[in-house]
Amino acid sequence: MKPTSILGRYLTKQILLNFLAVLLMILSVIMLFEVVELLRRASGREDVSFWFVLELAITKMPKTIEMVFPFVVMIAAMATFWKLSKSNEFVIMRAAGVSIWGFLLPVMTAIFMIGVVNVALVNPMAADLYDWYETLEYRFKTHNPKAVLFSDQGLWIREALDENNVMVLQAKSLRQENEELFLRNVTILEMNRKSQPGRRLEAFAGVLRSGYFELKDVRIFEAGLPTKVLNSLKYDTTLDADRIKENFAAPESISFWDLPDTIRFYERSGFSTLRLRLRYLSLLVSPFLLCSMVLVAAVFALRPNMRGGGIMFLIVGGITTGFILYFLTQLVYAFGVNGFIPVGLTVVTPALITALIAVSILLHLEDG
Repeated sequence: MKPTSILGRYLTKQILLNFLAVLLMILSVIMLFEVVELLRRASGREDVSFWFVLELAITKMPKTIEMVFPFVVMIAAMATFWKLSKSNEFVIMRAAGVSIWGFLLPVMTAIFMIGVVNVALVNPMAADLYDWYETLEYRFKTHNPKAVLFSDQGLWIREALDENNVMVLQAKSLRQENEELFLRNVTILEMNRKSQPGRRLEAFAGVLRSGYFELKDVRIFEAGLPTKVLNSLKYDTTLDADRIKENFAAPESISFWDLPDTIRFYERSGFSTLRLRLRYLSLLVSPFLLCSMVLVAAVFALRPNMRGGGIMFLIVGGITTGFILYFLTQLVYAFGVNGFIPVGLTVVTPALITALIAVSILLHLEDG
């Protein structure tokens, strides 16, 4: 059955309406619990207003929703299938010659498009909100309403100068004012790929500008040459404030569209990109994972005869299966993050195994 047919559009409408209803319901519950928890943490804090707590809860919402998004899809699919089975619409469709695969095609197409929109459009906005949430959380912890998310413990970062040389920059402290990033007690060590040092620069202070560091009170040490002392020096760099912030930020705060450039940058600089690549590939595979959750919902909630009872057992069984799949997915991801499983296999395995098991059960039911 084509998704553009009359029946296909009807099924698409049903799954979209149920998806929005379940999403809003879960959003409301999560928002309520987040606000209550934040109010408890902020009790006795005169510097924290209710609006700050509300802003903190709203900006944290995207990360929480991302965790439960597969469950939202599965519950919406189960509600749709249960409604169609209870009203005997599913029986009528089967009697009209529509196979279970033709029935599922419009639903899975709609869910796949939801997954694509979530990755391509919603994820960049969610990443910005989560980035702002980390800043607000940092201000909440430090009792500083103007604090930004940079480490008081200093900065260590590496950058590739060319194919054979890299630069390691260390600063004792850094802070951001408006659009400028200020560093204090800066040390820059240039070395080759074999970690053999070349030149070392020490500066009392530095400012990151567009395309270069403006260093103050600089001393340059190089083997076989006398020490150079300069009042100021422009040191070319491809780093910017966002790139440095990514050194502290979680992969969830980086947009899907920015992840490839970030991965290439850190690979050239010699950093491990395992978490970033895992994040990027998991976003690519997420629409297929959502489709596999639809198949799981079909196994438990799609029944031609509802008079036999046991529907609550099937729904509870479906939700329990969803939690087990989520736990196993997180377990596989943990192995992937620690390098025990290849990244590609880590992100593909949960969706593939879930889909294969569900398809096998549906084939058995279809033949029966």
